[in-house]
Amino acid sequence: MNASQSIQFASTLEGISATERLIESVCGQFNVGEEHYGEILIALTEAVNNAVVHGNKLDSNKMVSVDFSVDGEDMVFRITDEGPGFDFQNVPDPTSPENLEKPNGRGVFLMRHLADACEFEELGRVAVLRFESVVAESVQG
Repeated sequence: MNASQSIQFASTLEGISATERLIESVCGQFNVGEEHYGEILIALTEAVNNAVVHGNKLDSNKMVSVDFSVDGEDMVFRITDEGPGFDFQNVPDPTSPENLEKPNGRGVFLMRHLADACEFEELGRVAVLRFESVVAESVQG
């Protein structure tokens, strides 16, 4: 059973489709329940969209990578872009009244609320999302 996989793609929105296929594959492989599948799908597509649009500014010469691994019962995804990074400690709350009408700003919020852990590394160029206790016991070593 392959407990780690990686994909890499140019910074175009087609990369979201590749990410969706990866999620479908690993969630099927590790018998992830439907509820967790939805959380993983939304959080990861938000992270990849942020990497493509905000990180790499849709520059198809820049790459995005998604690395997947299993850590016990947890799934861990690392999304890396080649952009300048961002101030992940000061992301406006999209649920605040002054931000409700803004078209952007929900991605990091969703990532933080859907994943059990959401951390940023390398000045925000790397997002690490951890989903705890989602790997079915029947597939663990």
